[in-house]
Amino acid sequence: MKFNRLSDLIAQHQLQGKRVFIRADLNVPQDAAGNITEDTRVRASVPAIRQALDAGAAVMVTSHLGRPTEGEFKPEDSLAPIAKRLAELLGQPVELRQNWVDGVEVAPGQVVLLENCRVNKGEKKNSDELAQKIAKLCDIYVNDAFGTAHRAEATTHGIAKFAPIACAGPLLAAELDALGKALNQPARPLVAIVAGSKVSSKLTILKALADKVDNLIVGGGIANTFLLASGLKIGKSLAEPDLVEEAKAIIDMMAKRGASVPIPVDVVCAKEFSPTATAQVKDVADVADDDLILDIGPKTAATLAAQIAQAGTVVWNGPVGVFEFDQFGEGTKTLALAIANSKAFSIAGGGDTLAAIAKYKITDKIGYISTGGGAFLEFLEGKTLPAVEILLQRATG
Repeated sequence: MKFNRLSDLIAQHQLQGKRVFIRADLNVPQDAAGNITEDTRVRASVPAIRQALDAGAAVMVTSHLGRPTEGEFKPEDSLAPIAKRLAELLGQPVELRQNWVDGVEVAPGQVVLLENCRVNKGEKKNSDELAQKIAKLCDIYVNDAFGTAHRAEATTHGIAKFAPIACAGPLLAAELDALGKALNQPARPLVAIVAGSKVSSKLTILKALADKVDNLIVGGGIANTFLLASGLKIGKSLAEPDLVEEAKAIIDMMAKRGASVPIPVDVVCAKEFSPTATAQVKDVADVADDDLILDIGPKTAATLAAQIAQAGTVVWNGPVGVFEFDQFGEGTKTLALAIANSKAFSIAGGGDTLAAIAKYKITDKIGYISTGGGAFLEFLEGKTLPAVEILLQRATG
């Protein structure tokens, strides 16, 4: 993928004295008192801001936070806690500016945070009028918010049409490089793990990947639907019987080109869904009518771990069992450690996946951890993300 990069513009000395507008993703969780409870996204936004400041630019940063009503600013929508945290991380003042659409005063070497962009009328609808006004504020527009790349909004898409120069910041560029490497030119075998409670929410991803991958590992409720498709009983486990034909079609589609959807040979069951439920390992043929399947079994996990060990590329979205309860976490743990120890290039994304990576302490063993939930999934589906598409159109040279 060819797009302008902030790093290239800096190398060409294009930022000195210029006004730079950075769209970051600073949408962080807060407690009832407005304190930031987890600041990963704020810390991840620092390199782009730091690079622009060091290159002599006057820097404006904005982000959405929560789901404000357009045109009606409320105190809880304010980026004030983020301005405070950014100032600490950057080691310099970060002023928060209200009502900024019609003009912003900022000097080279200074950084200002522009209040919640989703309060502006026309942001969500990607209004050209709003986007043109915002574009006039800057010489260079930097999109560094992969988490919102699947949405066409005024600060993620519209402004990129009208700004004199539009480029990707380091976070967005790294994300696109990693995803492109995993899906467009993967080292093979390419193994995808797609797990979760519902086939319906990930059916398009399963279909898109069925064309590309060598092994498509399914887990969670999705695996139960595939077990049904293979003529096996699943007791009272979570599944979607109306999607059995779709699951069969995916199995057939992959078999035709010598690829596979590995169906579990053993599972971990319980009689109830609870943190204290007793776990029982069973062969898939022995699942009783009152059983709930809550994890893959050890034989299945070992087979899948061996496939991962041989992989050239692993794409991971979703835990394969109810890993929050330790007795149903062994499958996810086994695959997580297999990915960590594999020589494959691995890319992981999605909230539950990130929680599993943190639980099993393998963060530094994953090739790339994606920060964007919805955007990551849409990229896996093969969709073109609007905020990326416009940067590709604006590429120069």
